[in-house]
Amino acid sequence: MPRDPRFDPLFEPLKIGPVTAPNRFWQVPHCTGMGNQHPASLAAMRGVKAEGGWGVVNSEYCSIHPTSDDTTAPYASLWDEGDIRNMARMAEAVHAHGALAGVELWHGGARSGNVLSREAPLGPESMMAENQPWQSQRMDRQDIAQLREWHRLAALRAKVADFDVVYVYAAHTYLLAQFLDSAQNLRSDNYGGDFLNRSRLVRELLEDTRIAVGDRMALAIRIEVLHEDGSGAEERARFLQDIAPLVDVFDVTIPDYGVEMGPSRFVKEAPLEAHIAHVRATTGKSVVSVGRFTSPETMASQLSRGVLDFIGAARPSIADPFLPSKIAEGRMDEIRECIGCNICYAHDGLGAPIRCTQNPTMGEEYRSGWHPERTPALKKTSEPVLVVGGGPAGLEAALTLSRRGATVLLAEADAEFGGRVTLESRLPGLSEWARVRDWRLTQLRTDPNVSLYPNSHMTPDEVLATEAPHVIVATGSHWRSDGRGRHAPSAILGLSGHTVLTPDQILTGRRPDVGSVLVYDDEGYHMAAGLAELLADEGYDVTYLTPAALVAPFTSYTVEQSRLQARLIEKNVRILANQYLSRREGSTCTVTCAFTGNETSVAAASVVPVTSREPSESLWQALKAAPLSTLRRIGDARAPGLIAHAVHDGHRAAREHLSPTSAPLRERVILA
Repeated sequence: MPRDPRFDPLFEPLKIGPVTAPNRFWQVPHCTGMGNQHPASLAAMRGVKAEGGWGVVNSEYCSIHPTSDDTTAPYASLWDEGDIRNMARMAEAVHAHGALAGVELWHGGARSGNVLSREAPLGPESMMAENQPWQSQRMDRQDIAQLREWHRLAALRAKVADFDVVYVYAAHTYLLAQFLDSAQNLRSDNYGGDFLNRSRLVRELLEDTRIAVGDRMALAIRIEVLHEDGSGAEERARFLQDIAPLVDVFDVTIPDYGVEMGPSRFVKEAPLEAHIAHVRATTGKSVVSVGRFTSPETMASQLSRGVLDFIGAARPSIADPFLPSKIAEGRMDEIRECIGCNICYAHDGLGAPIRCTQNPTMGEEYRSGWHPERTPALKKTSEPVLVVGGGPAGLEAALTLSRRGATVLLAEADAEFGGRVTLESRLPGLSEWARVRDWRLTQLRTDPNVSLYPNSHMTPDEVLATEAPHVIVATGSHWRSDGRGRHAPSAILGLSGHTVLTPDQILTGRRPDVGSVLVYDDEGYHMAAGLAELLADEGYDVTYLTPAALVAPFTSYTVEQSRLQARLIEKNVRILANQYLSRREGSTCTVTCAFTGNETSVAAASVVPVTSREPSESLWQALKAAPLSTLRRIGDARAPGLIAHAVHDGHRAAREHLSPTSAPLRERVILA
């Protein structure tokens, strides 16, 4: 289809300093969980984004020196010749598709614990290192001079590695932001005191970097338009105006990372506009910023109204590396929109390469050789494949099988496809999660290779009656009602009867009896907190009980935890932490302190246990002895996990169908 002319401005080249961006799509620096540990994976992933049409593709934060060591979080680095070779591979992969390659030079300051390098953290003051019981070294003039030299040398290494854009990184509470922050910078020399002095180091690094890269690279700065406490918009604006002659591109944001990186549960598209719209006019230079942009209309509007010159994106470029190409080619229905679940960011926090709920190929570009838009064709396509279960695993398996050329029958027991995605998207704030279902159904409904059969609960005999020689069982899982989980592997005494409701029952319309409800969270992700909020909104007296110290502790990785807990408090949900449910007798629940073993009683007319799930694998078990050519179970029917796990498992099953498989590639040091 031809491109909608409304989106033509998104594809206009723009000169930034000595280089020219081919379009207005700017993949901002974002973490990958790859860094200097997995340079081939990093290069392949960034290269795919350039292939997909992102005009500028940047690295993640790139350390300039061992005093900026974020272990266990993987980060890029430009410390030495070996790093130059590794980072050059990324630049080469990006250049292969005509895009500009950028690198974000970074020093973490007191936020870097330096647990691997064993160097003392550095900072404007001697303050606690992040998450560690030791402090940073207060930088003196010699330390500052050394920092400037490290930064200059890293910029020169970036130049040798053939990058086109180099960042000075003055945001996100790292070293330069620490100098800018009046609460952290209490120095009495000319690097502390008023804002002019606190910003001196930023200005010096910009000057040093400009001299180092000369007329070869564009110079960008990533900086917040407000002070750390949310004040100072006018003061920051004057500073941006003052440094504009040194800068080619302003990558601007705000101090509240929970908004910039906000999950869709709390933050919708384009939340930064009101804060950053003045920067373009103030500086007279090109401006990029993020906003989890998923709508081409919103992107075009940002340009036409002069808010931005470049559409910045991290998560949308992860969910669909080919988003720009699809807009360019008029393939709007094929765009995989980010759902804002932040599972990508969570895995970087876990020290592993990122992955994506929407895009199962993310992080597998090098490791498994997967491409987000291409799958190898099947050599034998005449034999149909029956996929039983239309949840996230089944939908992804059916779509990928069809794209490989298979004839697919997709049977779903319910009237509506989507499985757990349909249910979980009914929780407060999670409507965008339904995109996982909707995108796949949109593709499948126009696919001549796929036949959809809702309201089709398949028995073993009915499966065999289809005469499909290949069967994939994607029947999902169901929440257990007996409380089996981490703290009660064999069940909780007394959890039975109509006053015990599972998450599945509540999300399909069942409700507790009138009275108090105890939601017991022994899982730790979003389900129990979401149900507690849902029931509180409906007027129930809700108690949330967890053995953990916080509400939904895993959501700390997805930037949701503090707001989830605050929301429950605001809705008068009683929170009992560090305690687990031991037994229930009538309407009395006995809870036990996770540390002392002391018991107390909590009254609850109804209980909602959110502890673990039972794989729905009976169909797979019954078919194991059947005369089928292939039989496979996938997703939650195999091992209940995140929606991202289910989508990935469905995709992998489809890629491996009738195809030889090899072990994923590993990146590791092999001793001579």
